[in-house]
Amino acid sequence: MSQGIDLRAWRQFLAVAEELHFGRAAARLHMTQPPVTQAIAQLEKTLEVRLFDRTRRRVALTPAGEALLPEVRDLLARAQALPGRARAAAAGEVGRVRLAFVSTIGFEHLPVWVREFRAASPEVSLELVEATGDVQLAAFERGDIDAGLMLHSPGAAAPGLQHLPVAREPLVLAMPEAHALARLPALPLAAVLAEPLVVFPRRIVPSLHDAIFSLYHAAGCTPRVAQEAIQMQTIVNLVWGGLGVAWVPASVMQFRRAGVVYRAADELALPPRRAARTSPALPACETSLVWPPEGEQPALRRFIDFVRARLAPLPGRAQ
Repeated sequence: MSQGIDLRAWRQFLAVAEELHFGRAAARLHMTQPPVTQAIAQLEKTLEVRLFDRTRRRVALTPAGEALLPEVRDLLARAQALPGRARAAAAGEVGRVRLAFVSTIGFEHLPVWVREFRAASPEVSLELVEATGDVQLAAFERGDIDAGLMLHSPGAAAPGLQHLPVAREPLVLAMPEAHALARLPALPLAAVLAEPLVVFPRRIVPSLHDAIFSLYHAAGCTPRVAQEAIQMQTIVNLVWGGLGVAWVPASVMQFRRAGVVYRAADELALPPRRAARTSPALPACETSLVWPPEGEQPALRRFIDFVRARLAPLPGRAQ
């Protein structure tokens, strides 16, 4: 369709095409008949095709007019919807949110949020991509994502980003079920720290990596890193393979791997000088929803508000 044809001409075409009478079409448009007749003649001249067969007794659409009719109806309907669409976009009711997330939040919270957000905002496209923290930071720099769910030590969210803490959980020990220590009712902390360690590379979650290593250093030992792996599921699988033990977020316990057991902090036996304490000072981890300060487009703001409203009832939420 020619860009030189305005919507008024198409409205006049539609009126004549539906009425098949220039007088009735003019009355419908609150016009006199001559301007309508002239407008249709100008439209046909612009298109260089005849849209109507005219006689004194009848007006009929030509094949070209018949072909245009559904297209014109759709064009005018979409044009009429544009103001409402613009208002909906400004309110965040339509749009797109590109959300990256770490695997641990995907065990429980994220599936519920996605289902409920899509039900509440069906015209907002929520595009999900699983990515570790370092990958998310690079994606923010490129403008490839709008928000992320990132893992870190409590209070150590990535600098330079807005953040909303969404979950806090302890670390638990993953170890092979067949390991001799796994059969003990209480695990001696010194023996646990002497075991080979399976851990994620520092670049993935620097603050949490440093917190785990600080636990070893505080006990006067150095971690014996047997293997590094990026994904928590891979770390657990390597534990199953006998490569060592691993400290993982408690949510990973939902990844049920036969041959792997998880032990919480209260199952560790502390050295005598710390026996009065009820649990060791093991690291915890936090997950935050993060986004660039300048990146709060309306659909993203709607998602942030949605998540904030659902935090209180969720277990693991830091109070």
